[in-house]
Amino acid sequence: MLNWKEYRTELMGRVGQIAKLAPDTIKGYQALLTAGQKTNHLTPKQRELISLAVAVTVRCDGCIVMHTTEALKHGTTEEEIAEALGVAVSVNAGAALVYSARVIDASTAISE
Repeated sequence: MLNWKEYRTELMGRVGQIAKLAPDTIKGYQALLTAGQKTNHLTPKQRELISLAVAVTVRCDGCIVMHTTEALKHGTTEEEIAEALGVAVSVNAGAALVYSARVIDASTAISE
């Protein structure tokens, strides 16, 4: 497993380098990151739990460390995190099932 605190520090340093080289890219990313906060329909804790489930789904270690840090800052419990991760697991299993159906469809079409 990763040393998550060290990884977060290293990641922030690299993102800082990107910010110097391509500041508009980072500004655009920050605009997307904060867009949902303006409507305030979800709490920060809810947004972070969704972010964690998505981070697992897209397999993004950087997303995991950043959103775990933020989720904990907003008082998220390990039980809440585990429940959100359960959603990610079920969605990923569902996606595999749907794409399995596509394989069966392709197999049927090709063998005809």
